[in-house]
Amino acid sequence: MLPFIYSQLIRIALPFILIRLWWRGRNAPARRKNWLHRLGIVPKMFGPVIWVHSVSVGETIATAPMVRRLLAQNPDVAILMTAMTDTGLAQARKMFGDRVAYAYAPYDTPGAIRRFLDRVNPRILVILETEIWPNMIGLCRKRNVPVFLINARLSERSALGYERVRNLVAPVMQSITWVAAQAEPDAERFRRIGVAAAHVEVTGSVKFDVDIPEGVRDAATRLREQFGHRPVWIAGSTHDGEDVQLLEAQRGVLARHPSALLILVPRHPERFDAVAEMAAGKGFAVVRRSSGQPSKTAQVYVGDTMGELMMLYGASDMAFVGGSLTEHGGHNPLEPAAWAIPVFSGSHVFNFETIYERLESDRGAQRVQGSQELAQAVSHLMSNSTERLAFGQRALAVVNKNRGALDKVVEGIIERL
Repeated sequence: MLPFIYSQLIRIALPFILIRLWWRGRNAPARRKNWLHRLGIVPKMFGPVIWVHSVSVGETIATAPMVRRLLAQNPDVAILMTAMTDTGLAQARKMFGDRVAYAYAPYDTPGAIRRFLDRVNPRILVILETEIWPNMIGLCRKRNVPVFLINARLSERSALGYERVRNLVAPVMQSITWVAAQAEPDAERFRRIGVAAAHVEVTGSVKFDVDIPEGVRDAATRLREQFGHRPVWIAGSTHDGEDVQLLEAQRGVLARHPSALLILVPRHPERFDAVAEMAAGKGFAVVRRSSGQPSKTAQVYVGDTMGELMMLYGASDMAFVGGSLTEHGGHNPLEPAAWAIPVFSGSHVFNFETIYERLESDRGAQRVQGSQELAQAVSHLMSNSTERLAFGQRALAVVNKNRGALDKVVEGIIERL
């Protein structure tokens, strides 16, 4: 009965979800493009297809090494990448161009999922992390499409939530072919909510297998040369409520290092204008990445382009990872760590709990409480290059020490095919 009620509720909510999508598309036209994908109406695909689904930008970046490996090992298989957000698809296109196909993931109504499966007919479905949609998973299994949940993580809070709706969740969990969990606590929680023990394996996080293409390294070097010889720090993937704190931190940094530059990169493109205006309104000299203007005199450089965050990390001396001063759960700290630069965050990092534990245990990341503490930490490292470089090397060492999950995941997928 609960799966039926869930599907009916999704159907009832669908018109309002579409209206909201259309309304939010006023300031972000990309959200309105290909909106029929949300109803499962996508271009037909032929031949064997591997469907790879992630929710947004960070997860899409994390899938990149796996997708490259699958393309190399299965040249006759098409790969369809789906995401829930326009930023996720933009990131995928930037990474793969015409080597793979793209679509928005369908909303989780039975009709939308059926239409999608009829048109794509995937050989397997690979879902990243915690995108657990009952109809998506259940209808795939009814068509004998194996479902792999890779880089899987599940917080204790989420596990308790799933346990409250066990009758809805249990059939979905039993439909998952393989869970490749990031760590043993994640694996134990998946078993607890109904995944068969034989279908759960701890492979580690594929995010440690971060890949920085040579073209990205070259672009980062060129941008850094444009900035000139001065200290640069970046705040990546920031959310509403954080930018004002980060600008205050930059004011504190400038008091000790007048030539310092802050690269400020909002998580969502609809906030680019507001953040740039906020910085200018507070008296900072602002340059936007999209303007192409010289940046040597800027105090705040707003990263208002899509798919360039990894490159911008590489043009910086140290990084603050956003979504952590407010209760969003943080974003991936391994992207800056792979550049061998120090990593800072706020206290709200529950989405990357295991990764932060490993970074912090080896002193490759530091949490701060608010703008004043962040300004002090950044200023201190700007004054101590030896300590800054050692901090960054510790962060990179954590990345390198934990590589290998990608091999296990790709082998696991191919083996189970």
